[in-house]
Amino acid sequence: MPGPYVAPMRADEKLPEKVDIVVIGGGIVGASTALELSEMGLSVALCDKGGVGQEQSGRNWGWVRLSRRDIREMPLMLEATKLWSNMAERTGTDVGYRKTGIVFTTSSRAQQDLYKKYHDELSAFGVHSKLLSAAEVKAAYPDLDLPLSGALVTPDDGRAEPQLATVAIAQTAQRKGANILVECAVRGLELAAGKVSGVVTERGTIRCSSVVLAAGVWSNFFARRYGIDIPQLNVMASVLRTNPIEGGPEQAIWCKDFALRKRLDGGYTIASGHENVVHLVPRSFKYLVDFLPALKSDWHSLNFRPSLRFFKDIRDAGLKPLDEPSAFEYTRTLDPVPYKRLADGALDALGKVWPVFRGATIAQRWGGYIDILPDAVPIIDKAEKIPGLCIATGFSGHGFGIGPAAGKLMAEIVAGKTTCVDARNFRLARFSDGTKTVLSPDLRPGDIQQPA
Repeated sequence: MPGPYVAPMRADEKLPEKVDIVVIGGGIVGASTALELSEMGLSVALCDKGGVGQEQSGRNWGWVRLSRRDIREMPLMLEATKLWSNMAERTGTDVGYRKTGIVFTTSSRAQQDLYKKYHDELSAFGVHSKLLSAAEVKAAYPDLDLPLSGALVTPDDGRAEPQLATVAIAQTAQRKGANILVECAVRGLELAAGKVSGVVTERGTIRCSSVVLAAGVWSNFFARRYGIDIPQLNVMASVLRTNPIEGGPEQAIWCKDFALRKRLDGGYTIASGHENVVHLVPRSFKYLVDFLPALKSDWHSLNFRPSLRFFKDIRDAGLKPLDEPSAFEYTRTLDPVPYKRLADGALDALGKVWPVFRGATIAQRWGGYIDILPDAVPIIDKAEKIPGLCIATGFSGHGFGIGPAAGKLMAEIVAGKTTCVDARNFRLARFSDGTKTVLSPDLRPGDIQQPA
């Protein structure tokens, strides 16, 4: 079964000879970067090896959340919330953004303590959230037969439609003058005196002075040609959507066994709340030490599997001459086969505790690869080794909600403008300068910073 149906868009056919900036990757971060740069009056070409929003930007849960967000991302996520609130007016498209709130349930005291920490972090940034008792959760969802000790709910959290949003943003960038080029893989950079002077695509060369690499799970392969090591691995999620259901909740809800989000069509996007699959590939061993803190904290959620992807990754990582077809051209869209046990198991678990979902019928299943970094915080930075190259990648499953603001920040960095937030937490060098890897749940209360 193919991946989710993404809204179509008419791409540009002609390859421009020269632009100010080339954006590599047609996901939500790349599209948002292209829109912001176009609105600054800069000429832009966005190139994708497949289609706009076809990979993880069109396959995620569709959550737009401030809650349970790494504190280092909070200022950027606050900016993203403002951008989402204006997205329909800005793009002229209803992308499904609704502030319905997200409920994170818990059945353990340890997790309650963690939610208290997240609640305090949100309060420090002026965001209202509430810790619910078990009785309050039961009163809000009387038909939910789940043994709970409480929940964290944040009313300003919301949802949007992944299959609509990225295309709407790209189309708006196109109307502002950006060239949107699909099935146009960028094979590599052209350099002059060590600086970016253009990109080599499968259709020809585009001259430019700046490039933004926003290629998601492909960023590691692209960057390594230029001596830039991004410690990036891929995690595969399995998701399903149901046909329309009457009487289901408006809020997105998370628990260990399932996570759900209402869709514009009245159906629900449903997935396991914690289980994903990790295919063992050469990078799994190369970056083992980098990921040890994350593995120790989340070992129970990861299903490690041997896979033929081991050999595909060896091939894809190979550095071919730029006048030959690249790995990017051989895989137009990553469309992995979902694990029915995980997707269907989440729906089964949901049906057992919530009668309204017992008759739900599955409309579609899909899989998607999430690009993750050791600290689960993205890179949004200049690549100092190659002047003119900037990188926005490693959003670690948080990219959809924060994507519009990540694009804004990246555009400001490229254009040399004052940035909307302090970008130091997103620097690339943190993985090579001895900075200790810190995971969000490990932050001490004393680490909470008041927003500027």
